[in-house]
Amino acid sequence: MDLRMGAWRERVRGKPRRWIAVAAALVVLAGAGTWSVAAAASSGGGAAEHRQDRTLPMGGGVHIRTSYFTAGDAHEKRPAVLLAHGFGGSKADVRGEAEKLAKNGYAVLTWSARGFGGSTGKIGLNDRRGEVADVSRLIDWLAKRPEVRLDKAGDPRVGVTGASYGGAVSLLSAAYDKRVDAIAPQITYWNLADALFPDDVFKKLWTGIFFTTGSADIGARTSEAGLHCGRFEAELCDMYQRVAVSGKPDAQARKLLEERSPSAVGDRIKVPTLISQGQTDSLFPLSQSDAMAKQIKANGAPVDVDWIAGGHDGGDMETDRTAGRVTSWFDRYLKDEDVDTGPAFRVTRTGGVDSTDGAATVRGASGDRYPGLRGEQQVSVPLKSATETFQNPPGGAPPSISSVPGLGGASQLSSSLGAGLALDFPGQFARFDSAPLKKSVRITGSPTATAHVKSSTGTAVLFAKVYDAGPGGARQVLPSQLVTPVRVTGAGGDGKDVTFTLPAIDHQVQKGHTLRLVLSATDLGYASPAQSATYQVSVTGGLSLPTAPGVETAAAGLPAWVWWLPVGAVVVAAALLLTARRRTTAPAPDPELAEVPLQITGLSKRYAKSTDRYAVRDLSFRVEKGQVLGLLGPNGAGKTTTLRMLMGLIGPDEGEIRVFGRAIRPGAPVLSRVGAFVEGAGFLPHLSGRENLELYWRATGRPPGDAHLDEALEIAGLGDALARAVRTYSQGMRQRLAIAQAMLGLPDLLILDEPTNGLDPPQIREMREVMIRYARGGRTVIVSSHLLAEVEQSCTHLVVMDRGRLVRAGRVADIVGSGDTVLVGLAGDVSEPLLEKVAALEGVESAVRADDGLLIRLAPARVGADPAARLLTDLVRLDVPVKSLGPHRRLEDAFLTLIGGSA
Repeated sequence: MDLRMGAWRERVRGKPRRWIAVAAALVVLAGAGTWSVAAAASSGGGAAEHRQDRTLPMGGGVHIRTSYFTAGDAHEKRPAVLLAHGFGGSKADVRGEAEKLAKNGYAVLTWSARGFGGSTGKIGLNDRRGEVADVSRLIDWLAKRPEVRLDKAGDPRVGVTGASYGGAVSLLSAAYDKRVDAIAPQITYWNLADALFPDDVFKKLWTGIFFTTGSADIGARTSEAGLHCGRFEAELCDMYQRVAVSGKPDAQARKLLEERSPSAVGDRIKVPTLISQGQTDSLFPLSQSDAMAKQIKANGAPVDVDWIAGGHDGGDMETDRTAGRVTSWFDRYLKDEDVDTGPAFRVTRTGGVDSTDGAATVRGASGDRYPGLRGEQQVSVPLKSATETFQNPPGGAPPSISSVPGLGGASQLSSSLGAGLALDFPGQFARFDSAPLKKSVRITGSPTATAHVKSSTGTAVLFAKVYDAGPGGARQVLPSQLVTPVRVTGAGGDGKDVTFTLPAIDHQVQKGHTLRLVLSATDLGYASPAQSATYQVSVTGGLSLPTAPGVETAAAGLPAWVWWLPVGAVVVAAALLLTARRRTTAPAPDPELAEVPLQITGLSKRYAKSTDRYAVRDLSFRVEKGQVLGLLGPNGAGKTTTLRMLMGLIGPDEGEIRVFGRAIRPGAPVLSRVGAFVEGAGFLPHLSGRENLELYWRATGRPPGDAHLDEALEIAGLGDALARAVRTYSQGMRQRLAIAQAMLGLPDLLILDEPTNGLDPPQIREMREVMIRYARGGRTVIVSSHLLAEVEQSCTHLVVMDRGRLVRAGRVADIVGSGDTVLVGLAGDVSEPLLEKVAALEGVESAVRADDGLLIRLAPARVGADPAARLLTDLVRLDVPVKSLGPHRRLEDAFLTLIGGSA
């Protein structure tokens, strides 16, 4: 696109009628108050999806950009959902969720809030006269849509949901507009003043990010107001400037934020509310959702609470699960459907580490009531107490580190691995430890502790946190990286007792671990007093830990199989007895095949419930000792089905498989001579590689001497890594350990399915050498892989399958050399017309460009003819700049030729 003004003017002058028409259309659309830019879209298989983009006037010269989503029958009445975005975002951020809700039978309206995503107006932090009033106008617009269900004239059946900034506006809209029927706020605030100024301590890092996000403005280049305020209302940026400079919030700042918070009108929210709040969230912690839940429940409205794994600091946001629960909530309270909306309280808990990728795994626990932050019961843990003296450094630096925006999500993994991310500087904190716990305890809520505080200045700002320290006090972990700031006044003279309410968490402290209360003078995320001070602190009691025994993995009732399984077993046993005479016994061993690792004869397997669609059909081939056989074929060729039948996991419909002369059946004794590696292996992350293999072999019940552990490990080539914990392994090392596990007992037949998945080139080369070394001892390896170049280098023989049938079997060299594709080296370029002439030559089936020249596939030779010799003559006649001509010997091209692809 040419953006120069001169070029643009020429285009206007050259096409006056077209530009006049466009201008007229714009005038008409502007007069209507809408500008539609999106038409109907469809996503495969479901109801047609429709999206309409409009710019709607909000009054006072403010215009809001919106997107409206529907699906299905345009004449069907449906409830509506208003879907709000987070701070700094736009309606584009929630498009995916809007489309899903539309497919589920809702009319969905998204919008970019004032100051974001092209919408005009100043950011008011959900001011009732601005952003909240906009929601009411959007509801007015929905009430006029013919497809939206109405409770009465002008009153649509509508729910509101959104995360963070959008979650707050859902709460405020329910308070100010009685037409809202249900809400689902997510990871949001109840009292913004408490969130940004907890206990009158300035949360400088998060607040700075919050206000900086809205400060950038094109107007800032040309106006002094823009430089100062950006897109914020003037009173908000004045407030931030004042607090940021002083380092302490004043009464006016608190009042301004509280007036724009849902807590100011909490007694008006009386609609069903699903609250989802993040556990790794130092911006809007669980205490915000706790106050929210208590007030709305006191209003008489149904309330469910869900503590998700992630939050503003990062971590698993559980997007799909949360979205599904929101949909069920609206199905119940907007569609009036009798659906399960989930438990009254649910919390996501870390369940360890996935040994395949090192990621933290999660599981859910639930209860039939929300326990609150004080829990259902309290456990008292004594702390060793002595008076600790420490300093607040001048200027509050260097600060301790606990909660850093974006790093809280790492706490799940750090808790699993026992590695802490927090940092406290010596001389700037007091520490009080418990004795090692005699039994494990699950903390669910906010622990509390009381300490006696004395300050040389009479005041103090302290940051309270509880660490989980491993045996011996080592490897401490700060759950969710959270800390509570406390401003202490009147602490001069003899000092005063202060009760600290610590961050709300859900955390399991194991038996033998130590709880460690730390009171620090500084924290990176907050403003500390600039004046130096000396603090003296002693604890006057222990930690009070909230627990919720009623919150656990839902205990399901006895499943149906408990009752019908015994009856079914009797029926099956009777059937087996009745048909015993008709069943044939396993075929006798074939002595002639006793030394043949594998022979497959006439093997067929149909898809379930299909009479003519085969996964494998009439497959026959034989594998000898010492071979490395590559099993090749495109997706759907039947390779995996063949391997599963070979390992006795499923049975064939026809034909048989014999391993060393013995027919394969589920549990056949001869399978002890077969080792397999299919789709990775699971290892215990805290054990070493050697310990994992030893544990696996013990589980087989075979004698330890039969494992040949050292020989398998030597072939796998893991070296000193065997003594390290598996959680420290790279993907390549995990793959080789899995191969070593398959090699335990030195099976005579080793089956490897995609052994090089996830490996880099050096690791792939090492895996190739492992397979070759293993077969060199007279054993046999069968490898299924899509990496044809690797197969060509590591395999001695090939079996090529396509659509369940055998296409070709034999030595790699024979299959590659027998291809009918030649490579023509070129001394210059070949034009498209000339390439078409080459492809049209007699005896040529196709001609395509390649990196090295032209790949030409020849037609089957006629009797007495030599297509390759004739080809050279024809190429010279066409003036093709031939530099060389010879057979193309890459496996890739032979493979594509065999399965009917283009060479």
